[in-house]
Amino acid sequence: MTRFSARLHVVLARDAPLGVVFRRGPSKQVCTILWDRKTDKFSVGQWLKGRIYERRSDISQDGKYLIYFAQNGKWSSEVKGSWTAISKAPYLKAVAIFPKGDCWNGGGLFTSAIRYWLNDGCGHTVLRNTTLVRRDLKFEPTTNYGGECLSVYYPRLLRDGWQHIEHVRRAQWNNLDYFEKQLPHGWLIRKIAHAEIGAPPGKGCYWDEHELIHPASSQCVSYADWEWAEVDRNRLVWAQAGKLFAGKIAKRGLVNEVQLFDFNDMQFEPLEAPY
Repeated sequence: MTRFSARLHVVLARDAPLGVVFRRGPSKQVCTILWDRKTDKFSVGQWLKGRIYERRSDISQDGKYLIYFAQNGKWSSEVKGSWTAISKAPYLKAVAIFPKGDCWNGGGLFTSAIRYWLNDGCGHTVLRNTTLVRRDLKFEPTTNYGGECLSVYYPRLLRDGWQHIEHVRRAQWNNLDYFEKQLPHGWLIRKIAHAEIGAPPGKGCYWDEHELIHPASSQCVSYADWEWAEVDRNRLVWAQAGKLFAGKIAKRGLVNEVQLFDFNDMQFEPLEAPY
């Protein structure tokens, strides 16, 4: 049996040097890890036996809270088998939890440090609420990207400074969306977001690859194995083969590449949140 690397996706706080890594693998186990981007130290939050839809998740701009959509398939439980939760980052223990009962929509975005948009769709119920953060009833994304992961993921990219360049429909269930962000020295990073049925082995129906492009010199360097990438202050950071990396952009392109952490050998631990 082919063994795949851990899958990684990261959400970065906009106003604090913090982030949360979603580490998935095996497919029904996921872990959240706090990333201190000042020191590049990583601290395990909690594990979940189930699925977190990381593209429907977000971190508050000060790095204090997470909103995420999860599913464990226990449809007769009080959380109805799937739910949106708000927790204190990087933990998963909910301070607010909204049972869903299906996998349409769910999750959400932070619109400020203390307000969030709930990706309600077909509707949540309220099992537990909180006054630590409050629902933003006025916000709506400017574009509707459907009822699955893209309904949160694409608005999050746009909010965080990516420009949507092009949508390409290659077949009925095979779509590409191109996003770009400016880098130093005339470079830009292009995110090629796939949405398809029948994705390559080891990838879900939503997966990304990346390119570094220098339009003035017509250079284009493909990084097809980068499953996530983002600009972090004066550096570029990316996930590849279950590991997190960082590098600088110079005139000649990507330099000073360094591995920050290898998440592949992590194993499930029953951890409790400190609250």
